[in-house]
Amino acid sequence: MTSMSPNEIRNRGLEALSEALGPLGMIKFLEQFEIGDGDYTKEREKWLGDLELDTIADEITEKRKK
Repeated sequence: MTSMSPNEIRNRGLEALSEALGPLGMIKFLEQFEIGDGDYTKEREKWLGDLELDTIADEITEKRKK
């Protein structure tokens, strides 16, 4: 195999994935590697604050009673 450009490698890789997994399988595989943005850990702390495990468990118990 001769030296390939990054674009050629990408195209061949997509062809191989599509052939091996089918178009839908290829898409599902590629979706696993989406980078996303932001800082989940910092955002989670904003959403949850200083919740304790007991508080969370109590809220779940209350919701299940309803």
